[in-house]
Amino acid sequence: MRDRPYNVLFLCTHNSARSVMAECIMNRLGAGKFKAYSAGSQPSGKIHPFAVELLQRLNFDTKSLRSKSWEEFARPGAPELDFVFTVCDDAANEVCPVWPGQPMSAHWGLPDPSRAEGNEAERRFQFADTHRMLNQRISIFISLPIDSLDRLSLKRRLDEIGRTPVDTSREKA
Repeated sequence: MRDRPYNVLFLCTHNSARSVMAECIMNRLGAGKFKAYSAGSQPSGKIHPFAVELLQRLNFDTKSLRSKSWEEFARPGAPELDFVFTVCDDAANEVCPVWPGQPMSAHWGLPDPSRAEGNEAERRFQFADTHRMLNQRISIFISLPIDSLDRLSLKRRLDEIGRTPVDTSREKA
């Protein structure tokens, strides 16, 4: 039995949408078993307004959210990380800092909703769809029997989650 929740860090280049949404989802769905954080390699300094509005509409507490550097999690006194997930391709290709502990990592890349084109409704839809995909992957992750899997098996499962086909049946026609 663990004496603390698993610490999970979600990374994206700007830490303004995907990683922040993942942090919120994990903290809600994994409450008590997981503690999530998010950061970016080149943080924008602000959370995208569409991400904030979506999270608020879904009753997430957004008051403490901020765009921050992944360096915060490599400093002395930072939480000891158990898992690190990149949710954008750019961050996955960057050289990450050395994290405290020996976290398992995987790439769970998703399209950047802040780069979506179209009218406002179409752009907002991309944020909602990104939230849905993150929710799906995080739900699979938190249902894994982490304590009973060896590191190699767990790593394989984490990578599989990142390759989970996303249900696109809800995309607009």
